[in-house]
Amino acid sequence: MSATAETKGKVPAVRKASEPAQPAGVLIVEQRENVALLTLNRPRQLNALNRELAAAVLEALLACDANPDIGAIVITGNARAFAAGADIEEMAEETFSRFYQDDFLSPWDRVAEISKPIIAAVAGHALGGGCELALLCDFIIASEDAQFGQPEIKLGILPGIGGTQRLTRSVGKALAMDLVLTGRTIPADEALRAGLVSRVVPKDQLLQTALEAAHTIAGFNRPAVKMAKAAVNLALETSLGAGLRHERLFFQAAFATEGQKEGMNAFVSKRAPVFRHR
Repeated sequence: MSATAETKGKVPAVRKASEPAQPAGVLIVEQRENVALLTLNRPRQLNALNRELAAAVLEALLACDANPDIGAIVITGNARAFAAGADIEEMAEETFSRFYQDDFLSPWDRVAEISKPIIAAVAGHALGGGCELALLCDFIIASEDAQFGQPEIKLGILPGIGGTQRLTRSVGKALAMDLVLTGRTIPADEALRAGLVSRVVPKDQLLQTALEAAHTIAGFNRPAVKMAKAAVNLALETSLGAGLRHERLFFQAAFATEGQKEGMNAFVSKRAPVFRHR
């Protein structure tokens, strides 16, 4: 199935594959069995993130999070760019007063509220806001030609969608400071060594690899997946002691799910589990 996210405040309309294709908006949304695929679709602007695209991405993510048929989400761009940054033309004439009162970057903060796992499938440029969007996802799978960076300093500004914070947590202070202050980019292999991405694959295998990972995740006991994502995120936000206490509570809570019974009974019976996500 596929859909386009264009109407603010409504769940993206979904059409059947047999129906005629509709004109694509700034975001193409497809449901592939139990996985949602969100494709940034501003190719002439190298998927630069503007207000419309930010609203469409958030709208689609919220709809996917509320959809019981979806277990994981993949966000991708095109062969040239995941997203080459924020839309500079849209921001060039902004003033502090207008920006402060109408912060069009704020919708990105809500991506962190999504409980279902999100995978970024990155080819080409992931710069500035594009790198930050990838960092908002739970992990990144990159093609061999992917490039990452925070070049905002070259424009007289600095990252504004979490680049100074999430990048530092991903790669450490030294490399984050280097990228933020020099504006240089790093290739996929260096990003892998630094811990920014989880896997690097050939370009023609990128989307297949990301979708396979998403389908694997979506097939597991979803309450446990949701708790596992929350537990890992807590590792970046709390002390070790508090994180361990939350992990133990989540572990115990998993025994209240049908999925725990099914998973363990299937293991004992030497058969594949059939999770019903309850």
